[in-house]
Amino acid sequence: MAAVATGCAGGGAATGGGGKGTRPAPGQQPDRAQHPAAPPARALHEYASRLRAAQQARVAAAKRWGLKKVPLTPPAPPAHTPEITTREGFEVDDHEELGLPPVFTTIPTKDRVVFLTIDDGSEKDPAFLRMMSDLKIPYTAFLSDYLIKDDYGYFKKMQDRGVVLNNHTLHHPYLPGLSYRQQKREICGMQDVMERHYGKRPTLFRPPYGNYNQDTLRAAKSCGIRYAPIWDEEVFVDHWEYREWDQDIHAGDIVLSHFRGRGDWKGTMPDMVRRFLDKVTEKGYAVARLEDYL
Repeated sequence: MAAVATGCAGGGAATGGGGKGTRPAPGQQPDRAQHPAAPPARALHEYASRLRAAQQARVAAAKRWGLKKVPLTPPAPPAHTPEITTREGFEVDDHEELGLPPVFTTIPTKDRVVFLTIDDGSEKDPAFLRMMSDLKIPYTAFLSDYLIKDDYGYFKKMQDRGVVLNNHTLHHPYLPGLSYRQQKREICGMQDVMERHYGKRPTLFRPPYGNYNQDTLRAAKSCGIRYAPIWDEEVFVDHWEYREWDQDIHAGDIVLSHFRGRGDWKGTMPDMVRRFLDKVTEKGYAVARLEDYL
């Protein structure tokens, strides 16, 4: 960009100074034959300045929050979202025939990205909101009413920052142990809560503990749910846990964590985010927005 800007700005050599510039057309005065170089050059300079300022802000934020490296920037959302299907072995009876929401642990993509998802809503740490805003890290929340009802406003602030809030049931029960009607009440009831407090009925639902049966997905579909993402890794404040045999992260993996603090962990939510970002950045992955791939 600097080279282009320099080239544009140098257009004045066309009419003087010994350079072999373009001659004016017949009837033109030399001082009127110059190309209008200044505006494009100025636009490039301003664009480059914005890029530099954005990178400097990312560097400062990474240092402020104690990260080892500056988090990588994700690519633009895909022009065509990938086809999402249920992971093999995670199907229920007549899953495809009934058109039930797919259950998946990864997004099929070649982009070197992973997706952070955070469940429940117990901890409401203002420092976490500041950290994620400063670093501009996208994430997806799956909320349970019994844990968020003491402070719906905390999650409204989250939503105002661009975070999509999704369904994790009213009371976080073991759903396969309930009847279809009870499961529907848990899921549709949470849809009502989300619409009342946040203006939208989610299309994503995560079954508590990752446990579900056919009734779960039938109920979820009847409540307007289109996807049931679970996870491939889980990150805690002091360690990671993996679903795959290689104990590693991969392109498109969905990572689970929870809204937890020192009452449950040996650290804070910013400590968890720090562990998460240090690992994915060191492995060469950026954090992308899950909904952009659905």
